[in-house]
Amino acid sequence: MFSRLKEDINSVFDRDPAARNTFEILTTYPGLHAVLFYRLSHWLWGVGLRWFARVVSNFGRWITGIEIHPGAIIGRRFFIDHGMGVVIGETAVIGNDCTLYHGVTLGGTSWKKGKRHPTLGNNVVVGAGAKVLGPIEIGNGARIGSNSVVVKAVPAGTTVVGVPGRLIETAKTGDDSRRTKMAEKMGFDAYGATSDAPDPVAHAINCMLDHIHAMDQRMQAICEALKRVSEEQPDLDLPKMDACEIASTAEELIKFQSDNDDESEKTHPSQ
Repeated sequence: MFSRLKEDINSVFDRDPAARNTFEILTTYPGLHAVLFYRLSHWLWGVGLRWFARVVSNFGRWITGIEIHPGAIIGRRFFIDHGMGVVIGETAVIGNDCTLYHGVTLGGTSWKKGKRHPTLGNNVVVGAGAKVLGPIEIGNGARIGSNSVVVKAVPAGTTVVGVPGRLIETAKTGDDSRRTKMAEKMGFDAYGATSDAPDPVAHAINCMLDHIHAMDQRMQAICEALKRVSEEQPDLDLPKMDACEIASTAEELIKFQSDNDDESEKTHPSQ
């Protein structure tokens, strides 16, 4: 018991630079208090005293603002920073060395019994306000950005941002001069996002720029081919085509006949 408490205190020192000493952590950190209430309520839940477990859990929520269902399974060195508004559902599973920030919800999307809450691997970090919903798996070392809404499984070692959550990739190194030139031609800054946290929308626009560049090259090739054809072939002497209007009223018919007579007079004036 005391070894587990020591681990929890050390995890606060490791992940919160504002922590100054053990006494301060024990007396002023609601995230640690919530974990301690959870450990007790989870033990009561396991021995069959489920009503008492819910009472302890509810009291812990009243004290800390953090709601952890006693049926949840949480690993070692779990840290909740700030903590207000965190909700962890009954069938949630959290691995070792995970970190949650305030406003995080590990919730369900179904009223059916059984597994309905997410499973977090080891070393997962969930940013403030993020919602991870449903019986999905979050891989080891994954990062979920603040205010993201995640409803699909997340591979290990990846980062998810946005609503709905989208995977982001590390910016690739290479020659982007062609893409940059196309962006400048269109008057658009395709690199508004920082390189260490690329924006999926900016990535999609970059792909559009690549496509536009390819279309530009194809159009230029077509224009050059048409120019060569026009130089090789003389201008064609096409015959004059008569009008093919269709009259729907008597007035339109008289007007068409009058216009044709006038055109014929211009073409073949009377001698």
